[in-house]
Amino acid sequence: MAVSRTGVHEISDKYVRDYVAVDPIEGTAIGEPGYDDQLPDFSPDGYAARAEVNARALRAIREAEPADESERSAQAVFLERTGLAMEIHEAGLDVSSLNVIESPVQAIREVFDLMPTQTQEQWATIAARMAKIPDAIDGLRVSLTTSIEDGTASALRQVSKVAEQCETWAGLRGSAPFFERFVADADQVAGVSEGLRTDLRDAARQAGEAYGQLAGFLRAEMAPKVPTKDAVGPDIYRLMSRHFTGANLDLAEAYEWGWAEFYRVESEMKQVANRIKSGAGLAEVAGTLDADPRYRVVGQDGLREWMQRLSDDALVGLRDTHFDIPDALMALECKIAPPGGGVGAYYTGPTDDFSRPGQMWWSVPADRQEFSTWREVSVVYHEGVPGHHLQVATAVYQAATLNRYQRLMCMTSGHCEGWALYAERLMHELGYLGDDGNLLGMLDAHLFRAARVIVDIGMHLELEIPASVDFHPGERWTPELGLEFMLTRTISEEAHVRDEIDRYLGWPGQAPSYKLGERQWLAARDEAKARHGADFDIKRFHTQALALGSMGLDTLRERLAAL
Repeated sequence: MAVSRTGVHEISDKYVRDYVAVDPIEGTAIGEPGYDDQLPDFSPDGYAARAEVNARALRAIREAEPADESERSAQAVFLERTGLAMEIHEAGLDVSSLNVIESPVQAIREVFDLMPTQTQEQWATIAARMAKIPDAIDGLRVSLTTSIEDGTASALRQVSKVAEQCETWAGLRGSAPFFERFVADADQVAGVSEGLRTDLRDAARQAGEAYGQLAGFLRAEMAPKVPTKDAVGPDIYRLMSRHFTGANLDLAEAYEWGWAEFYRVESEMKQVANRIKSGAGLAEVAGTLDADPRYRVVGQDGLREWMQRLSDDALVGLRDTHFDIPDALMALECKIAPPGGGVGAYYTGPTDDFSRPGQMWWSVPADRQEFSTWREVSVVYHEGVPGHHLQVATAVYQAATLNRYQRLMCMTSGHCEGWALYAERLMHELGYLGDDGNLLGMLDAHLFRAARVIVDIGMHLELEIPASVDFHPGERWTPELGLEFMLTRTISEEAHVRDEIDRYLGWPGQAPSYKLGERQWLAARDEAKARHGADFDIKRFHTQALALGSMGLDTLRERLAAL
């Protein structure tokens, strides 16, 4: 008897609908309507419900017979990505998720950054969702308590730092409560009734109190019971490395390569620094550039406006010359992130219909008003164009060839961050970093990412520092040595470095994905050049590669070999 089969793309599209029903934050992120007034259940039952959606879709995808090459690719991507999500769930690492950059604590707060605020109806949706924050945090507390009992809880550093974030958003660390500041904007919107404004103020007050109570729970109930050791060890690290890179890495080889790449970039930096100020060291040259008014903007509005101009110029300059950029991708908003998160930049993608464009966010200390741009030019290219915005929005645009999971939900750090780092150096190749100060800033970003490979793998696996290097040879990595290395061997700002170490220790395996992903993109381009010889067209290569959507690095290697 003939077996009726359902197509891979149809199953994947249904998966998106099923998943956002149990993760409304994901629904808002991708623009899936119907759930913007809700929050996920962060209790163990909520994680179990999301795991069941994953398991059900995995079974269906495994049984499906791909109809064509696009479905074969989609099947491989889904099985690898969602299969890893199930492994993480089975290890209890989703229920225990708590870190300074991407865990439920940040997701609940940050989803409000993505919600529209132009009408009474939109503010009513915000009020309904905000009113659910106390229940969401209650569920999260149950999960975190379970993680203590199961022995999967995050280390004390993450607990303490996340408590600080909660206190900031609750208004307990000198700044106004985030939610109260957020809903105050409703007063400027015509048509918002006084009753709704009252509901918003009540919901904001309760949300702030919930975050304050969560901070108290983290400090008083969780901190005394969690591990003090930051290193996660080889088993968890290998799993999380696979999650972030989509590759079965030889970690010893990656660690060794990281050292070689660090010294290669450092040598290149010294050559550029010598052109800027002959005979000076990297730190001295950085100080010279910081003091140069040509590289300075004043005020956070000034920083945002500078970012927007640079981003807009890149979009216009690259369009139709080096990249095919459709009209829908030409809008990219630059914003200053609300205080409380880590220092740095990040990108959020557009909705499916592009009604909310891609957005580049800069998270800076709340009291900072002067900024050196020489460090940030390549960051704009990394987060915007030709980096994350071009990559992510291009995938969203491929409705004719990619299913909704591939376009909207699939994201592998090694693929995504690897491309964005590749994009920084590509802009140098295209002549956009002719100024040596801006070039040094780009090289510093690459040195920093090479250092991440060394420090992240080294700290979590507690590896020995090679006897041949000029930094504590023969000693084993600790967080203290990691901090010292980043502070003394890169020229990144101290506040950023300190945040970064906390990030690495709470997000094992993510930090190396930038450089290791870039290595894969560069290798694929070199291989395509060798295959095509004089017929190689880099614009066509980039167009075809980005149209594939995100995937793990092992899958990417196979797909790019066909281009």
